Amino acid sequence: MKKRGVIVIDLQNEYLPSGKLPLWGIESAAANAAKVIDNARTNGIPVFHIRHEFANGEMPVFVPGSDGVEIQPAVAPVEGEPVVVKNHVNSFRETDLKQQLEARGVDEVVIVGAMSHMCVDAGVRAAADMGYPVTVLHDACATLDLTFGGVTVPAAHVHAAMMAAFEFGYATVKSTREYLSDEP
Repeated sequence: MKKRGVIVIDLQNEYLPSGKLPLWGIESAAANAAKVIDNARTNGIPVFHIRHEFANGEMPVFVPGSDGVEIQPAVAPVEGEPVVVKNHVNSFRETDLKQQLEARGVDEVVIVGAMSHMCVDAGVRAAADMGYPVTVLHDACATLDLTFGGVTVPAAHVHAAMMAAFEFGYATVKSTREYLSDEP
């Protein structure tokens, strides 16, 4: 039987309405992520928190030491849960996340977090490329509107496109309710 781990990507204050980069649906995504985290803690499933920081101050967001980099209170880690600090979009790049998963015997992952089209995307694809079966909980992830070539793509469409891409070739995509109903 596979040993599952939950990876919580970048659910930080910066993405809240009071932050510098508010996301569409972030509060409901964090509330659903909190349910998943609570379930994991109850069932002895390890939880891994990812926190993004721009180490060199090259961006006006996720500044080390600011309130924006702090993990949202609704999904805050408890003692014993690792917090992996990353400086890149991919949670595995130049971090010890893979080693932490291995140390806890994790061989399949559930991913929640932000942003669907960036850090969640990179984490899902990297985990799948490393051989982990991946489940993404679509309603425990959030993103924002994107603009390219003068066209604005609403966040809901960006999010749906990412979930469709995951489901097509990288992950099983479920709602929080579906996932929790599958749990013991």
